[in-house]
Amino acid sequence: MSGGFAGRRIVVAGGAQGIGLASVIRLRAAGAKVAVLDLAGPALALLPADVTVRAADITDTAALGRAGAEIAEALGGVDGLVNSAGIDLVAPLQDITDDAWERIIGVNLTGAMKLARAFEPFLRASGRASIVNLSSGAGLVPLKHRSAYSASKAGLQMFSKSLAMELAEAGIRVNCVCPGAVETPLFRSSIGSDEAEAVARLEAVRARYALQRIADPDEIAAAILWLLSDEASYVTGVALAVDGGRTFH
Repeated sequence: MSGGFAGRRIVVAGGAQGIGLASVIRLRAAGAKVAVLDLAGPALALLPADVTVRAADITDTAALGRAGAEIAEALGGVDGLVNSAGIDLVAPLQDITDDAWERIIGVNLTGAMKLARAFEPFLRASGRASIVNLSSGAGLVPLKHRSAYSASKAGLQMFSKSLAMELAEAGIRVNCVCPGAVETPLFRSSIGSDEAEAVARLEAVRARYALQRIADPDEIAAAILWLLSDEASYVTGVALAVDGGRTFH
C-alpha cells in the first residue's frame, strides 16, 4: 500500500505508542499527512517532526473540541480517524470498584463516541472518509476476569456498526479491528512484572491462539490501513478479527 495515502489526512488517537504508533509509521510511509492525539507525556515529544501533535484526553469533551479544530486546520481537513486509545482492567467482579468500571467504559466506549463526535464535521467535509476503532478479540469472545474490558470492547463494536449506518449517507465508513494479544505496553501490563509468573502467563496466552504467538503491532496496523484505504471502499460496519485464530469469528 506504499504511496496509497498520498494527500490523505489521518488522525490517530492513542498514536504515541503500541498499535497507534505502528499505524502512524505505516501511514507516513504510505504518504499520508498524520496527526496524533494522545495524553500529554514524554512519548509525544519522540514523534517525528512532520506529525501534528495535540495532547488531549478522549474523555474530555472540551479538549477534544479544541484539538479537533486545531488538527483540521493544521492538516487542511480530515479524511480518516483511527481510535487506538484504550485501557485495560484485569479483576474479578468483587474487586471491580465503581470508579474502575466507569473509567474503563469512559475511555474505551464513551471516549470513542466523544472522539467521533468531535471529528464528524471534518470527516463529512471529506466526502470519502473512514473511521477505524480499535476493539478487541475480547469483545467477540470474552476473557475471564476481564468483564469491564470485554463489555467496553463489545459495546464499541455495536457503536461502530450503528454509526456506520448513520454516517453512510455522508460517505463515511466505520469499522472495527479486533486484535488478539499484541506485544504492546498495555499487553505487558496485564502480564505482570514477576518474571516466573510472566513466562507462565505468556505460555497460557499463546496456547489460546491457532498461530501460537503474540502479534506484532505492525500486523494490526496493516489491517487498520486496509480499512482506511480505498481498497476497502465497500466495507463498512465490520468487526474484523485480526487475532491469530483465537476467535475464528
